[in-house]
Amino acid sequence: MADTLGMAAQLAGQSLRFGWYFALNRALDWRTDQLGKTPRYKPTRPVPTMQQLLADRAQLLMADAMAVRDGLYPPMDDDGASPLRYLGRVRQMFADLPEAYARRAEKDATTAKAEAAAASVPDYYAQDFHFQTGGYLTEDSASLYDVQVETLFMGAAGPMRRTALTPIAEFMRGRDQRQVTLLDVACGTGRFLRQVRLAYPAMQLKGLDLSQPYLDEAARQLKGLRSAELMQAPGEAMPLADASADIVTSIFLFHELPPQVRRAVTAEVARVLKPGGLFVFIDSLQMGDKPGWDGLLEAFPERFHEPYYRHYAIDDLDGMFEAAGLQADTTSTPFLAKLMVRTKTPPV
Repeated sequence: MADTLGMAAQLAGQSLRFGWYFALNRALDWRTDQLGKTPRYKPTRPVPTMQQLLADRAQLLMADAMAVRDGLYPPMDDDGASPLRYLGRVRQMFADLPEAYARRAEKDATTAKAEAAAASVPDYYAQDFHFQTGGYLTEDSASLYDVQVETLFMGAAGPMRRTALTPIAEFMRGRDQRQVTLLDVACGTGRFLRQVRLAYPAMQLKGLDLSQPYLDEAARQLKGLRSAELMQAPGEAMPLADASADIVTSIFLFHELPPQVRRAVTAEVARVLKPGGLFVFIDSLQMGDKPGWDGLLEAFPERFHEPYYRHYAIDDLDGMFEAAGLQADTTSTPFLAKLMVRTKTPPV
């Protein structure tokens, strides 16, 4: 039976959420212009108008609401943090902006290297992605990450992540969730794991990330729900047995990996997946996916510290996945994301 009330509630909630994050986005943009330390980058490729961006975003939210209506997964649920705690994070984001912007002007992405945890992570990881203070290695970064990303994407980061729930729902038809293991590679603050847990209360969930503060935040995201096994480890050396996962997800990870590490992580995904298992990949659009939007992809690594993004934007993901034994299923482009669904080829 169609859940029309759930669909309406989802659309209403997302509309309010969009209004809030759109206002934050504009306020952050205004504050950045005030700082005025560097001229704005002007892309050479075409960029979409704000009207085009909002129209595409509306399609994303409608698709999410229709999936709720059809019972594929429940309405979106944020972390439930108290309003005061959340507003404190917003205030902290604006307070951190001048320091982050000064580093951007100086092209300085080295504060992460001063953290004690930097000695125990790969070199490619110990840098200030997005010019975040401390990179991904501090509690403050973990606390701020979600509000920063949602502000950047005008409240669409959560809905873009949730597009991974649709192929998972299709895969789960006829399966006993108690017998299914899902691994989220680079689970970060656990926002996606929370959505999976709400949809599948009995599924065996695992989350892997290099940052202990982010794993700690993920544990808080799951507080009050059945826990997941959270592991601090690199995606290119997963501490998991061969063919031990039914589903592997990777969400906005690959654009932050050097090309050779990207391939090593892909090989590990294929190794830990069971034959016939599902790989759900979400990351940024690539050049040519939406040709009129290529200017956004050109500008992104200029505005934010993303040292591996330019190569990601032209990388042959299809060839990389195929070489690892991950057979193509579907590819789509919800808003600013690329959703690729792949299946591990069973042995002949």
